[in-house]
Amino acid sequence: MKKKIIHGSIRIRLVLVFALTTGVVFFTNMFMYYNINKSIGSIDEVYVSNIGLNELMDSLNNLHEYVYEYLNTKSSESLENYYMSEQSYKNLVYDLQDDISDNSLILMQKNIRNMSEKYLELVDVTVDAKRGNNIERYKANYEEASEMYEYISTYINWLNNEQFKNNSYNYELLRTSLNYLEIISSSVLLFIMVFNIILIIIVTRSITGPLMKLTKVANEISAGNFEVDLVQVNSSDEVGIVTKAFNTMTVSIQQYIARIKESMELESKMKERELMMTNHLKDAQLKYLQAQINPHFLFNTLNAGAQLAMMEGADKTCLFIENMADFFRFNMKSFDQDSTLRDEIKLVDTYIYILNVRFSGKIKFIKFIDESVLDIKVPSMILQPVVENAVNYGIRDIDYEGKICLKVDQVPHAIRISIYDNGAGMNQATIDRILSQGIKTGHTEREVSLTRDSNGIGLGNVINRLKLYYEIDDIFHIHSDGPNKGTTVTMLIPKEEPIDV
Repeated sequence: MKKKIIHGSIRIRLVLVFALTTGVVFFTNMFMYYNINKSIGSIDEVYVSNIGLNELMDSLNNLHEYVYEYLNTKSSESLENYYMSEQSYKNLVYDLQDDISDNSLILMQKNIRNMSEKYLELVDVTVDAKRGNNIERYKANYEEASEMYEYISTYINWLNNEQFKNNSYNYELLRTSLNYLEIISSSVLLFIMVFNIILIIIVTRSITGPLMKLTKVANEISAGNFEVDLVQVNSSDEVGIVTKAFNTMTVSIQQYIARIKESMELESKMKERELMMTNHLKDAQLKYLQAQINPHFLFNTLNAGAQLAMMEGADKTCLFIENMADFFRFNMKSFDQDSTLRDEIKLVDTYIYILNVRFSGKIKFIKFIDESVLDIKVPSMILQPVVENAVNYGIRDIDYEGKICLKVDQVPHAIRISIYDNGAGMNQATIDRILSQGIKTGHTEREVSLTRDSNGIGLGNVINRLKLYYEIDDIFHIHSDGPNKGTTVTMLIPKEEPIDV
């Protein structure tokens, strides 16, 4: 298993370890400080509700006393105190909850609020009656307000007691949570301390371990043992640099000793190798010249045959040989060179002419060509292999007249090339196999084609080159309604030519 190389100098690694441990401790303390303060704040807020109820009770008592004082003295000072205490009590009452709930505490607050609103209405009417010197009215309202005051006081005291019980329970829970938080904080600090110790041990071992290995090997070399294993370098710090330099020195010494012992043998081997290289080079040059001569020899022979047929007046023979020469001339072009639709269609015409001469005109070839798109650039040799496939596997073995139709027209954003034959057709499994060969390498389909007078370029090769050239997957389609119902191959060539890279 390959060991992971440690990068960075010793100084940087020590600084990073210190910064990491310090940062972990700092953020851990900040986290614990935040949670402890939050818990303490929650404890402080436990009895806020009791304080509020006490303020509400005090405000109610003050309000009732100021009403009583005004009814007895009818002074402006007592009236002013009444209005101030009334407003204060209203503000405290409006803070009470009046939501619809089955909670007894919330329901009690709602009752206190409703009774307080009724009580405030009664004391207002009582004060107004006193100011209007309506003695009977203010006495009756004051008695009713006093009864309401007693009810409200009783309800507030009961609610305060219940709230105190509930708050005491919450207080105990918060104190328990705070105790657990202290235990957790201590555990986290202990874990961080252990982690820091382990981290420091690992870092110091990564520094001192290579030094100890280097010392051991250096002692062996100083004792005269040069056949030692090199020290493994797992870091790029200062120790790693020194270790690499030491390994280089050790290797240089070993190589120097080996060169002295094997100088004569090496010289002999080099002469033998030089002789073998010379022979291989001559053999490669000979094969290269043969590969150059064979196609040119065939092409020149066809031209000589065409000239001889022309001299003898054999016009059909001359035309056949010229078409054969054109066909081979086009096939000698490199696939790296682009072609045009015009040249591709011309090659198909030549190919069909040659086949009709061989098979006595059995192939009926029909073309429907949009002349405006003939000069567009396309990859070379994309139509003739498809037509060849239609001949070999579509119409060659049928017992009726074979027909091949080539159609070139335009559709939105593409030029559509359709090649149809009325031959044997194929099932969907065969179609899927051919298209999947295009996705792979096309070797299987190529091997099949070579067995039936093929030029060696299969459909898989055409599919792959079209996809690579245009960088589009959905460019080649095959359709057949089934056996003996013909086959249609469709290519959708983008109208915009690819940008040369």
